[in-house]
Amino acid sequence: MSLVRFERVAFGAPKISTSDWIPAVDVFEKTDRFVVRADIPGVNPADIDVNMEAGILTVSGDRHTEDRSDVDGVSRFERATGRFSRSFTLPESADADGIKAQSLNGILEISIPKQPKVQARRITVEAA
Repeated sequence: MSLVRFERVAFGAPKISTSDWIPAVDVFEKTDRFVVRADIPGVNPADIDVNMEAGILTVSGDRHTEDRSDVDGVSRFERATGRFSRSFTLPESADADGIKAQSLNGILEISIPKQPKVQARRITVEAA
């Protein structure tokens, strides 16, 4: 089963996403960087893709299905498995070359540094 969800991305316009499940995500700004934290328990870091293209950060991956055999006669399965994908439009101040991601204890943290602010420069006009 695929979920279709109308999602408001952190820094940009609304986007339609299709996934088997959708991890909860926190997005916040610090002085020197933007941070994206996603709850992805049970997802192997090797099964996570983080891509940046044309100002869009996309986080996707796969949580594999466990063997769900009915050995004792009682079963209840609530944890979602399968593919997930989230996309975020980043502001122009994001430095795509410095993005880092790490997964620890079921939380994926993506750190997106800000580009240094361009300082205004005065140009002297010389007489010809």
